[in-house]
Amino acid sequence: MPIVFLSSERACPPVANSVLGRRARRRVETRERIVRAALKLFARQGFFATTVEQITQEADVGKGTFFNYFPSKERVLTGFGEFQLAKIRAAVEQARERSTPIRVVARRLLLALAEMPGESIELVRSFLLVILSSGSARPLIVQKLGEGRRLLGELVGVGQRRGEIRDELGRGAVARHLQQMFFGGLLLWTLHPGTKLTKWIEPAFESLWRSVGTPVRRNSR
Repeated sequence: MPIVFLSSERACPPVANSVLGRRARRRVETRERIVRAALKLFARQGFFATTVEQITQEADVGKGTFFNYFPSKERVLTGFGEFQLAKIRAAVEQARERSTPIRVVARRLLLALAEMPGESIELVRSFLLVILSSGSARPLIVQKLGEGRRLLGELVGVGQRRGEIRDELGRGAVARHLQQMFFGGLLLWTLHPGTKLTKWIEPAFESLWRSVGTPVRRNSR
């Protein structure tokens, strides 16, 4: 996730700025390395079979370093949510800066969101199990889901201003339907091993879009 460092030469010398920048970047890189190592292990052997020791070995960090960033392995899954949020933010920026149809942006976003979980049913099962069973991680994951829904609402708002999504629909409601559709696809996929996640996501998206999108205007000659 990109981080912007704001500094002022008047506030502190350039060398100090450089040191602070390196330290901050190093912390971000270490945290991301831990998250990616944990997700790799969750995908390979499942959440409950993975230990903190295995995560630290995979990430090549000490156990103390792990607990400096996460109080438990359940909380590591909030990092997965951060990866997904970064994709939603990028889609919102693309929608604002380009003329790509919102339907295309939304479809690409859902496929991007499905990319990492689509590599492993075990990873998705781990994520869903933590949401349902972990009292410490659940509030943070719910918070990130709320942030994701807010960002999806911004994307819907762009589509409504362009006339590509029906005006009478609340953008929050459309964002919630998109999120529910995606998570429903995740759940169904975990119950049908051997299929592709996109099999459950794409048809559901097309069906939802027919109910929220405006008719495509065709130029007549």
